[in-house]
Amino acid sequence: MATDLSYRRSSSRFSPRDWDLALGLAVVGLLGIGTVLVYAATRDWFASNGLDPQYYLKRHVINILIGALLAWTVTLVDYRLIRAYTPVLWGVGVLGLLLVLIPGIGVTVNGARAWIGLPGGFQIQPAELAKITIIVGMALILSELHGNQKHPQSEDVLKALAVAAIPVFLIVLQPDLGTILIVSASVVTIIAVSGAQIRWVFGLITLAIISGYVAVQTGMVSDYQVKRLESFIDPSADPMLSGYQLRQARITIGSGGLTGTGLFDGPQTNGRFVPEQHTDFIFTVAGEQLGFLGSGLIILLYLVILLRAFAIAKRTNDMFGRLVCIGVIAWFAFQTFENIGMTMGLMPMTGVPLPFLSYGGSSMFACLIGIGLLQNVHLRSAR
Repeated sequence: MATDLSYRRSSSRFSPRDWDLALGLAVVGLLGIGTVLVYAATRDWFASNGLDPQYYLKRHVINILIGALLAWTVTLVDYRLIRAYTPVLWGVGVLGLLLVLIPGIGVTVNGARAWIGLPGGFQIQPAELAKITIIVGMALILSELHGNQKHPQSEDVLKALAVAAIPVFLIVLQPDLGTILIVSASVVTIIAVSGAQIRWVFGLITLAIISGYVAVQTGMVSDYQVKRLESFIDPSADPMLSGYQLRQARITIGSGGLTGTGLFDGPQTNGRFVPEQHTDFIFTVAGEQLGFLGSGLIILLYLVILLRAFAIAKRTNDMFGRLVCIGVIAWFAFQTFENIGMTMGLMPMTGVPLPFLSYGGSSMFACLIGIGLLQNVHLRSAR
């Protein structure tokens, strides 16, 4: 009890200079740019149809405020105390994934039963929050070394994989291919950094490739997602749907040139040529209206976040905190690369939002909680 109380007291004694300001400012920058882009992607169409042009703007700001509150709450309690409640957090995450599969509770969008409907037209996607519980759960197991152990043993790795496998299996049932890929990237990276034998990393990569092939061949992956994969290989394979979306995304990004067409002046965006532009394809708005320079600034801000997260992970001497940071880094890096890559045809379309920019409450909450975890580790490591 004395230890718990000392953790709680320490949380209120940090001054502004104790925080990682570069990390915080980069996140604030992306949130500001994202808010403008969401407004630019939706304003004209809503206004032309007699609807509230600020509808998505207001909801996006609300999502940011809730996410910021969650991130702040995460930083208040020492992450080493959060570690003690990891089994409870993991259980809540699994419960949320089970609820979406229950008829009448789960909501199906684009062929995936991945959302739970809430009052006021809001929805929550438990798979987004499950990313955090998987990362924290694996970090807990792989950081608990007993006796003279210097690295996790095979049984430790198997336990950690079990922690990830149950939520992943439930996500497969939805199905949500994009989230599965992101979680897989975090799982492999955490195991690699934990000091486990390298054969586990190669084995998991091989298993992922085989599992993906089997899933496609046996029909576990929906036709909608298969067509997205086919369009990545051949954009003309599905010219009216995913192939059309990819072509329009490329045209929209390329039309911005060096400096862009200017905010709210993009003909492609205002003409609604790119489906889901305020969510999964928000980067196309940046490419058209902010141009190469504006898009480059966005990528630079992501790079700042990743570099600061690496610095935090490197500085801490606590293995649990380090593995949590590494899991968050892998998650942010892969999801950012996947989202931006798919808008330009460099990666298959998987329907993942762009962290801190895309409209979507669950993704925003999860990403800001991830930032809260990074700041939490930074604050306690710097003392």
